[in-house]
Amino acid sequence: MLVFGAVPLFYMELILGQYNRQGPISVWRVCPIFKGVGFCAVMVAFYVSFYYNVIIGWALYFMAASVAAELPWLHCNNTWNTASCWESPSNATNATLANVTVSNLTVANMLHHSPASEYFHRGVLEMQWSEGLHDVGVPKWQLAVCVGLVYCMLYLSLFKGVKSSGLVVWVTATMPYVVLTILLVRGLMLPGALQGIQYYLQPELARLKDTQVWVDAAVQIFYSVGAGFGVHLSYASYNHFDNNCYNDCLITTAVNCFTSFFSGFVIFTYLGFMSHKQGIPISDVATEGPGLVFQVYPEAVATLPGSHFWSLLFFFMLIMLGLDSAMGGMECVITGLMDEFHGFFHGRRYAREVFTLCAVCVSFCVALINVTPGGIYMFTLFDTYSAGISLLCSALFEAIAVSWFYGLERFSQDVHAMLGFTPGLYWRICWKFISPLFIIGVVMFALLYHEPLKYHDYQYPAWAELVGWGLTMSSIVMIPAVAILQLVKTPGSFRERLGINISPVEEHEHIRRTKEVKRFRLRHWLYV
Repeated sequence: MLVFGAVPLFYMELILGQYNRQGPISVWRVCPIFKGVGFCAVMVAFYVSFYYNVIIGWALYFMAASVAAELPWLHCNNTWNTASCWESPSNATNATLANVTVSNLTVANMLHHSPASEYFHRGVLEMQWSEGLHDVGVPKWQLAVCVGLVYCMLYLSLFKGVKSSGLVVWVTATMPYVVLTILLVRGLMLPGALQGIQYYLQPELARLKDTQVWVDAAVQIFYSVGAGFGVHLSYASYNHFDNNCYNDCLITTAVNCFTSFFSGFVIFTYLGFMSHKQGIPISDVATEGPGLVFQVYPEAVATLPGSHFWSLLFFFMLIMLGLDSAMGGMECVITGLMDEFHGFFHGRRYAREVFTLCAVCVSFCVALINVTPGGIYMFTLFDTYSAGISLLCSALFEAIAVSWFYGLERFSQDVHAMLGFTPGLYWRICWKFISPLFIIGVVMFALLYHEPLKYHDYQYPAWAELVGWGLTMSSIVMIPAVAILQLVKTPGSFRERLGINISPVEEHEHIRRTKEVKRFRLRHWLYV
């Protein structure tokens, strides 16, 4: 998915942004009929901010809790704990288990009722006060303050544009590597760590038959690399015209893969330790989503000597990582809309500062629903539907628009003008055939094998799934809607309208004068 999907599209986005010097919406002056792709990318990035920044808020809350005299997720003697709460023998006071014995518990119950799990779900999220999406309740003020602080940090990083965010990234992008290395060295000293690494490095090749594995791989790598969000288009538009974006693409994706692989070692050393400590298989300890970060990992570091330091370090790293990605998403929204509606913002004093404040405030207001007692259900809905299929569709139509309509021949000339060489055959074949086919296949699998949404034991009602699909379609529908709008508002016959809207803006006058459209020639469509 990386080699044939995300990397070619990442390279394409860098070229588009750098050559045209425009944001993710206005860059589609190269092919106006696909301007909806830009709106789709911006909407997806904005939707992601509604829940992604909440994760950073949770990390801030946990970091603050790490300075308490005793880590609150260590024992079962707190007000939020249930009678089913279970401590491992090494944690239990008086050498007894809290209220029940291990023999009476299934592995699932052990994990769902560990002190860390109950602290996250009942102490932090306060899920016990909600029955589901129909009963979300009011925001928890402590979490609202944490999320508010995250948005304040985002605003201070973004309001001056890349001048401010570029300086911040020097800290947020490099600090996690230092922390990960420290955590890995400490983790390797723990019993069971090597078993965790062994489990990590032994792939289950039979799982490749599972279509969901491919869907998850595609969504994860597009998230990780950032293809389809429009973020790279936004940042590349600030590059020097002759910047070697080819090297940028290869270095960035290599570093991205190394980071993912390296952090896997860090995670699985602690998962191996938890497996050894609790006496259950690693496959049962490992979980996905917020559970890994806010249940398994805190529980692992809580048992280490100097646990407060390790906990502070881990959540500080999480905040740095989160802010880095959150800045990119919001920059896409801000740059995209300000470039597209340049006429409205031009000449207005403090336009960037005011618009950034408005975008941040709107996102914060929506994010507050995720810090209510029923907020985790809304969070899961956002996480599932806001940037899954819609993100892949954004990347798909971006590839189709550039390689088929704008044309590989013209696109290759653009690359030559910037870098002095044309893209190789591998890139051209990926852009035109392989990457679109890969994404189409993944989207089809995701639709055909879609499973009903649930969070733990809570099964989402049908109306909630409809809301989720509405969220997905609200961004995807921008692609055909804007295409129709572009055709309708363009004067002339249908042939002239179509010819103008699939051609770059600088060719429009020539088309109106001569009625000659290069993209109606067979050579344009057959060029590879």
